[in-house]
Amino acid sequence: MTDDQSKSIEKQPKNNPTPHSQAPSKGLPAQKSAQAGTAASSTVAKANTKTTNTPEPQIKKVDIAIAGVTYPIFCPVHEQEELLSAVSYINNYALDLKREAPSLSQESILVLCCLNLYEKIHANQRSDEDRLQHEKQSQALLNKIMKDAHSIL
Repeated sequence: MTDDQSKSIEKQPKNNPTPHSQAPSKGLPAQKSAQAGTAASSTVAKANTKTTNTPEPQIKKVDIAIAGVTYPIFCPVHEQEELLSAVSYINNYALDLKREAPSLSQESILVLCCLNLYEKIHANQRSDEDRLQHEKQSQALLNKIMKDAHSIL
């Protein structure tokens, strides 16, 4: 879901001539040079077929809008729905901030959105840790009760 992927897609080489298809060197007869060029071409063709067999991830340009500003994002097709869901959440929060403090710049709004998201993530991590601790304590108490019950019987 980043813009970096577009750069890697755009930088793919176009059909450049291979270094083996240059003019024959002075020391080799023309026939041997042509044979070497044919062998090199078939090697390059085999290498090209190997690289084209691996499926490329489907990347789609998605224009998102946060607080009235549009940003182009390059996103894998299978993540587009999740991206749009995140944009909806962030946009609603950003618009609420903009209503409460209309003098905030777009940059300040986005910084506050990031800080809010961090706070939510951190709170979820803490609650997960607390839940695990409570589960351990509950399991220990249950084990003690079971041990005491067995000793009585």
